[in-house]
Amino acid sequence: MYKFVIHGGKSLNGEIEISGAKNALLGLLPATILANGEFIFENVPDLIDAKSMIRLLENMGEEIEFRGNRIIVRNHGLRSYDAPYEFVKKMRASVYVLGPTLSRYGYAKVSMPGGCAWGPRPINFHIEAIQKLGASVEIDQGYIIAKANKLIGTKIVFNTPSVGATVNTLMASVLAKGTTLISNAAIEPEVTAIANFLNKMGAKISGIGTKFIEIEGVDELHPASEIVIPDRIEAGTLLIAGAITSGEVKVTKCNPNHLNALIDKLIDAGFEISTGPDSVQLKTINEKIKPVDLETEVYPGFPTDLQAQWISLMSIANGVSEVTDNIYHDRFNHVPELNRLGANITVKGNTAIVRGVNELNGAKVMSTDLRASASLVLAGLVAKNVTEVLRIYHIDRGYERIEMKLKKLGADIERVQTDEY
Repeated sequence: MYKFVIHGGKSLNGEIEISGAKNALLGLLPATILANGEFIFENVPDLIDAKSMIRLLENMGEEIEFRGNRIIVRNHGLRSYDAPYEFVKKMRASVYVLGPTLSRYGYAKVSMPGGCAWGPRPINFHIEAIQKLGASVEIDQGYIIAKANKLIGTKIVFNTPSVGATVNTLMASVLAKGTTLISNAAIEPEVTAIANFLNKMGAKISGIGTKFIEIEGVDELHPASEIVIPDRIEAGTLLIAGAITSGEVKVTKCNPNHLNALIDKLIDAGFEISTGPDSVQLKTINEKIKPVDLETEVYPGFPTDLQAQWISLMSIANGVSEVTDNIYHDRFNHVPELNRLGANITVKGNTAIVRGVNELNGAKVMSTDLRASASLVLAGLVAKNVTEVLRIYHIDRGYERIEMKLKKLGADIERVQTDEY
């Protein structure tokens, strides 16, 4: 086990490159199930979640090499159509093997997903979609068992946009007979990236990047290569790190268009933002941070995956702000831990009321999920004295060596082995 030991109070300054997007990669890798041959992925982040997906696909029969920032997948046909609990329990995105395995092989047995320990994130949209495509589905002893001789194109309408369900439906329908229409599809950049990759493989998907996607089924697909898009959540987290420490941080190799919602809020909070073709720079120009209310929304709204980090920033703002999460109503496990550092935050329903304080003070805090752990690290960067963040395996699921990137910007943070849990 490891923890972060942070000596706070240092302003972060400098440039840092952004890694590839975890949430895009976790959909790209299962897409390799759909065709035999060799696939190459570049700009791959070295993350626990990436390795978990690789182990699952290897268990199903693929041969995978992960070297540096490149993954090579060789698929000679799956030997197993099962995704066992011991693999899936570590990561909710493992359910992405459901759609492509069912579509190509007519059968899939996937454990109900695990992952971060917060909030009800049901997969009923995934199940209802493949049922509409003609699959029979039963839930038996914690497993989704789906069968279909041949999936048939149909019209699928999501009550609310779902990234996971949109991705799974895309991968299920590309080999279906006929045309599938998805209404109210998710339009996150990661969904767009996966849809574009499927087209590289020979799929016929139109309406990519819109809420109305049309998929014309094809008989077979072929291998392709892809450069993973930059991680907008990592970019946002590092920009907020610059903001919370009154610094000047430039993130490079990112897509500024993916960060518009965050950029607008940072400007509202009193920071100066400048963008280039593949960079965003934040500069502190005021002594006090302005309190800014926000509500998380589906893309292109403010992302729920930056909600916890924004609350950390608002915890030292000059006034009161309200942060409402409309995506996951109980995603506030970080709040009690931030309060241990001296923050003044109360939660009512799906809204956190954040009363800014003059300073935070170091303490031991415990990570409960991926983004919560990021918020605690950010708070530790600005807190007086020493902050110890336990259970940092959560943050390793989604951030590639975050302590090294923060150290490059001037943070005093170390990864230390510990027996504490």
